[in-house]
Amino acid sequence: SVIILLLRIRNTQSCKGISLKTQGLYLLVFVTRYIDLFLVFISVYNTVMKIFFIVSAAGVLYYMMYHPIISKGYNRAQDSFRVEFLLVPCFLLASFVNEVHASFSGPEKAVEILWTFSIYLEAVAILPQLFMIQRRQERESFTWHYVAALGGYRALYLVNWIYRFITEPYYRNWIVWISGIIQTGLYADFFYYYVKALQTGNLPV
Repeated sequence: SVIILLLRIRNTQSCKGISLKTQGLYLLVFVTRYIDLFLVFISVYNTVMKIFFIVSAAGVLYYMMYHPIISKGYNRAQDSFRVEFLLVPCFLLASFVNEVHASFSGPEKAVEILWTFSIYLEAVAILPQLFMIQRRQERESFTWHYVAALGGYRALYLVNWIYRFITEPYYRNWIVWISGIIQTGLYADFFYYYVKALQTGNLPV
């Protein structure tokens, strides 16, 4: 979805209908989740993908904030969701509800709390975009398809969790599961109208 978003922004020279706040939240999600990039090496693939997510999210923000042409399409007045109502609860929840063990050192505890924070924040990061769509009655097809792609990505995660739960006897990850279910639930209303619009042909091409 992020590649589609970057290509669309570059090709059309516009970021109309896209929430800068949601994009900023996603960048924060990736930075806090992949902070271990500087501490632990798992594999080349793992490292490359982490860097890709961070750089691509930063690229979207750059275009929307600083590009002389593209940035003019951003509507700050419509993107008015109060993100502090997401950031503060997510951080407080991550500070108290996490998987930090007594044996963890100071840096390990910080990394674990930041990782948990990223899980909670990702669950609600789409809210500014959904709020923007509802508020301005967004009819641009790309915005709908982009949000649908994000929701589809989360749905694939649910399938993966079910598969691992069935095939791995000791696989349990309640923080990720509950956050994922909440995130999927936030998309439910959007997908109802998205599918309805596709069926009736009311969604512009």
